[in-house]
Amino acid sequence: MKKILVTGAAGTIGRSVLKYLLSEGKYEITALDLKSRTNNRKLRKYKKRVKVVFGDVTDSLVLENILKEMDYVIHLAGVTPPLADLNDRLTYEVDFKGTENIVRILNFYNPNCHLLYASSASVYGKQDGGEVSVSTKPNLSKNDIYGKYKLDSEEIIKKKLTNYSIYRLPIVLCNPINDNYLYIYDNDTKFEVTTDYDAAYMFVKAIDRIDKVNKKTFNVGGGKYSITTGKELNTELLKTFGYNSKYLKCKLFIDKTYYGYIFKDSDKLDELLNYRNDSIASYFLRIKRKQKKFSLRRLVVNPFIRKK
Repeated sequence: MKKILVTGAAGTIGRSVLKYLLSEGKYEITALDLKSRTNNRKLRKYKKRVKVVFGDVTDSLVLENILKEMDYVIHLAGVTPPLADLNDRLTYEVDFKGTENIVRILNFYNPNCHLLYASSASVYGKQDGGEVSVSTKPNLSKNDIYGKYKLDSEEIIKKKLTNYSIYRLPIVLCNPINDNYLYIYDNDTKFEVTTDYDAAYMFVKAIDRIDKVNKKTFNVGGGKYSITTGKELNTELLKTFGYNSKYLKCKLFIDKTYYGYIFKDSDKLDELLNYRNDSIASYFLRIKRKQKKFSLRRLVVNPFIRKK
């Protein structure tokens, strides 16, 4: 069986990647993430079928023992916004130095291993019109810490490895109560999203067509049914989840300098991998089914939404 390492396995996309890999039934899977009570709870149900390792991507000793035997690495571990842009040192250590660590070990011990790297569309920075392709020149501001270290990581991967593929993810729709922040875009910003399910499925499908994606960079988007604006997304999120701590933090403390994009070339990846099964509508339909019928948070927020 081919051996796969998933870093950041307890994260939003990571857990879905594990589910899809297990459904394939043809891989020996190792899941790596930081040791914490939360991560232990999230990965507990996989321990019978997946080798779970708690460790840090910046720890060379932990990685050397694992990476020597791998055929593929799906590298998802990283600090995400808004924390990534508020803590330069942490983002540098995890996003860049952690990736550099993986690259160095693979280059020395296991050069045939293929690295599938989860980058971000934030590497484009501010773009007039908001339309981008992989050939678009980055335009990062000096405060865009997250985008800078993602771009630096891409460069070291391209320079040092012979087997890699890079996937620039847009905002990934998940459960904003338990997972990533989704309230960080201005109302007028128009952008293309994907969902945690489609992003995860894309990584698994890429392994099946590894020769077609090798040494290439892709924009990962949900297509024409996954285009929205900050106002539309925030309104629907509030209807679904109500006011919550993450929404209030974004509203009160976080400067909305995050850019969204429409991808001119994301259809190419779907034509290659056929990974799209979701849309904004299906995401909200699925997520609403999991919500409690009565929620005080939604009861409080709904009158304010209707007035807008």
